[in-house]
Amino acid sequence: MQKQATGKLIDLFVDALAAEKGYSASTCRAYRHDIEEFFSILKAYRATDGEKEANIPLPEPGSVTGLMIRYYLGNLHEKNKKVTIARKLSSLRSFFKFLIKQGVVDENPAESVITPNLPVDDVFRLLDSIETKTVLKSRNRAMFETLYSCGIRVSELAHLDVGDIDSASRVIRVIGKGNRERLLPIGRKALAAIFDYRKKLKAESTGADDDSGPLFLNKNGTRLTTRSIARILDKTAKECGLAIPISPHGLRHTFATHMLDAGADLRVIQELLGHKSLSTTQKYTHVSIDRLLETYDKAHPRK
Repeated sequence: MQKQATGKLIDLFVDALAAEKGYSASTCRAYRHDIEEFFSILKAYRATDGEKEANIPLPEPGSVTGLMIRYYLGNLHEKNKKVTIARKLSSLRSFFKFLIKQGVVDENPAESVITPNLPVDDVFRLLDSIETKTVLKSRNRAMFETLYSCGIRVSELAHLDVGDIDSASRVIRVIGKGNRERLLPIGRKALAAIFDYRKKLKAESTGADDDSGPLFLNKNGTRLTTRSIARILDKTAKECGLAIPISPHGLRHTFATHMLDAGADLRVIQELLGHKSLSTTQKYTHVSIDRLLETYDKAHPRK
């Protein structure tokens, strides 16, 4: 695509939302407002002393970095709720995804910025909302209890076998990236949920083996895929009425941030997450910026 001004690209994006996705006029206006607000804040930031902001063109999308987006979200902190910030970040992700398809940019800078974490109370509400009367519901409760309890990747969750769970020692065996094995602690609530699920599964005689094979099965009795797990979590979050969208990867981030906020050592979190480098773990915990800002605003005498 020929190089175009930022304003024109925003117009094309909003037009595509209406024509291709069938979004309503009000939804399209909300997307436009979020994206224009982002570029306006960057424009104001670039203005130097004595320079009229009106004379500065909107920044080009190709010059936008993840750090700029974090700066933008930081500006929203005092006047916006987490759900609003999450929506605005989602708008930016969609915009840059559109620009990648159009060949305008090569990567999505918004992908490196994580949606604000769920507060602890919201995670509890999400997990407690899953009733366990059926095998599939019981399975869902066990899956998400395990994700939040252990902070494992969704791919690691999907590849868990029955034999990977050591209930006596309260640990699970996980095979992570690079085929690296690690043993992780697992909470009692997660273990109880797994036990309840497997008990119901055995009672229904669906061919599940108590001692081997995949831990979490689909309705056909085969291993669940990562895509299916993500879809189930998204549906569960919506049914629960959570204001902030959550993905399996987001639940992993939430686990790390809640551990950090509770005083866990960063290197312990590194081991739990299975990161080779501490710098990778620091990127995960960077999402705690909203908490840092909140603490700063309350504590600094001259903010």
